Amino acid sequence: MEKHFVEFLSPGTFVAESASKPIDAWDVEAAVLMAADIKERYGATPYGFRFSTRSRGPDDLDSKETARSGVYYLGGRIETLEQVKARNDPKERILISNMEGNGWDRIVVNDNSWRWTQPLRDGDVVLAG
Repeated sequence: MEKHFVEFLSPGTFVAESASKPIDAWDVEAAVLMAADIKERYGATPYGFRFSTRSRGPDDLDSKETARSGVYYLGGRIETLEQVKARNDPKERILISNMEGNGWDRIVVNDNSWRWTQPLRDGDVVLAG
């Protein structure tokens, strides 16, 4: 038995809010349409989503995650560490420190509802906004 899900990620106070919904397949267009109906605390709307598949064999008591996609960002801009440093903005010193300390060479900044900045990892996709 196998079931697919889409997890919507929205800006939260300290960490992302998430809402998981079943979906027939890993269908990006369907997930984009579903995202329009997601509202979290303080009116936050999704900055992105990711797919997962849960499977259970005939002898398994419970299902387990067997596949997970990267994050599909609902728009946003990609910035490199060099670009962030070049702005020389004192307000971004923690961002620069986090990027350097964690080895993040690229971030994505999304302003769909509240500004949200995340590392852009291999397998992530920024969809046209």
